[in-house]
Amino acid sequence: MRDEMRHRGPDQAGTYISDDGKVGLGFRRLAIIDLSPQANQPMSNADGTLHIVFNGEVYNHEVLRKEIEGRGLRYRSRSDTETILYGYQIWGKEVVNKLLGMFALAIYDSRKNELFIARDRIGVKPLYYTFVNGTFLFASEIKGLLQFPGVPREMDADSLYHYLTYLVTPAPNTLFKGIYKLEPGTWGFLDSSGNLTKREFWSPLAGNGEQPTIDIAGNPVGRSSFIDEFDAAPAGNREAVAVKTVRDLLKRSVSDRMMSDVPFGVFLSGGIDSSTNVALMSEMLDRPVDTFSVGFRDLEKYNELGYARQIAKRFGTNHREIIIDSKIVFPFLTELPYYQDEPIADPVCIPLYFVSKLARDNGTIVVQIGEGSDELFAGYAWMMRELRFHDTLWKLYTSFPMFLRKAVYHSSAGILRNSRRYLELEYLRKATFGEELYWGGAINFTETHKQELLGRAARPNGLSSLRVAEEFYSRLDATGREFDFLQKMTYVEFMNRLPELLLMRVDKMAMATMVEGREPFLDHRLVEFVLHLPRSLRVKNGVTKYILKKAVEGLIPDEIIYRRKQGFAAPMTEWLRGDLHGWLRSEVMSSALVKEEILDASYIEQLLDVHKSGKKDFGQLLWNLLNLSLWYKRWIG
Repeated sequence: MRDEMRHRGPDQAGTYISDDGKVGLGFRRLAIIDLSPQANQPMSNADGTLHIVFNGEVYNHEVLRKEIEGRGLRYRSRSDTETILYGYQIWGKEVVNKLLGMFALAIYDSRKNELFIARDRIGVKPLYYTFVNGTFLFASEIKGLLQFPGVPREMDADSLYHYLTYLVTPAPNTLFKGIYKLEPGTWGFLDSSGNLTKREFWSPLAGNGEQPTIDIAGNPVGRSSFIDEFDAAPAGNREAVAVKTVRDLLKRSVSDRMMSDVPFGVFLSGGIDSSTNVALMSEMLDRPVDTFSVGFRDLEKYNELGYARQIAKRFGTNHREIIIDSKIVFPFLTELPYYQDEPIADPVCIPLYFVSKLARDNGTIVVQIGEGSDELFAGYAWMMRELRFHDTLWKLYTSFPMFLRKAVYHSSAGILRNSRRYLELEYLRKATFGEELYWGGAINFTETHKQELLGRAARPNGLSSLRVAEEFYSRLDATGREFDFLQKMTYVEFMNRLPELLLMRVDKMAMATMVEGREPFLDHRLVEFVLHLPRSLRVKNGVTKYILKKAVEGLIPDEIIYRRKQGFAAPMTEWLRGDLHGWLRSEVMSSALVKEEILDASYIEQLLDVHKSGKKDFGQLLWNLLNLSLWYKRWIG
């Protein structure tokens, strides 16, 4: 189980087996903090009653260490792992509220015969688990679990339905039946009887002071002082306070994530987020920043290399690039399902893998990336589209009587379906039947799509992917607080798409090349502060990411800050219409998913033909199906 994840930890392998043989912990180490053997895992406390395995980084471990040593405990290493271990010995489960960073961890308490597991607030690091014949198993990757005898390899039908919509399986489920992933900001206790109890310890909307947080120096506190300062500021001065606070928090976040005993650098796209990472890191180093970029041969509309080179030149970085095309990419595509574990139908996985490999090949083991900034600061064009639609047509149309809405829907649905205008049809369907407007930012196959796509063997009875979004909205309702529509959208993103799609793709692709990714824009102190701000400071006069753009003025060039957003993407439309089309058609149409009538062959043929003709762009839909087919072939059979 341990060695199936060798790519996650090439530097050391260790195991712990309890005296009674009932508990085993395995670990593979990517050494980053304290490279000595004293920092190896599994690690035990002084009297051997606690044992830990931990993936990730705790950026305030030295702050906590001072407090721990003040209580008389003595360290054997300089590692952050030992701080978690002794912190748990002192504070129990409350230690997670004191940790600043990213983590998936497990601590076995031999005195209580109890196992504690936790996943960091944002969900940067994954933690999977399952029960098999009375045994509880957990790992950083599903492939580790599958090495245990008796773990079934069976696809979960409900999860398939949601995967087709969300590009990934929403937590706690996975596409493997009976295998689960711990939700972000959640801890769990497995007691001596084998009962697992889970609790959420943090929410993205924690900036109201109801949950513990950490101050800008990394010290555990109650309500954050920077939120208090903003709330206390006169109305006319609040924007200035917010601008300064965002900039200060970003500086601290980048600085914290430079904690490393191995070489570190930045993935540089040339956008506002990665450029800010480079600028802030440059201020703090007495050497050039190592930057890495990826581009696409003969597809300039996808490339941002010119902007990346501009930032690299301005800040004097050691800049390296890799250019990829479908021929270079093709051999990797058959390996993709192995590293993904379950399908992550975002084609950005491909350039992420190659730019991560570029970093590792050049000796860089830790990289900072801009992930999460667009979700936090509302940087997507589709966010503006949803906001405008919600504030205008949605409110108007949903005020109509139900009989009138149904009449409009039934008279229009056929026309929209036949013309394949699925987005408009989905808006109309939701508004007509009183569903939530916003389900997530990466909706792929809609409910209408899936009626045609799913074959006879997989058509669910009354199932809707709405229930995933409804779960998130019900949690908001349970707080008893009022949230504006942008806050609700952001919350939904932080609960599903961000951790399970965007951060999962970074973790899986970077770790596949033995590289660790760190996300300064997802420091939970920054998240709490920004989500506490009014909508008018996140989106102002139609300007997305308004408060971030103001915060980085003078730090990076205005032409980078205010240029039209391009976004990090992969050219699936062109590749699946060109060199890869024949292979795509063969893999999907010959898949057991089609042969077993889980997916409808005639509908997929239509998608393939229309996309090949250039009449419509179904690149993302087809990549979704190709990713699924390759996964099924690799793991299910």
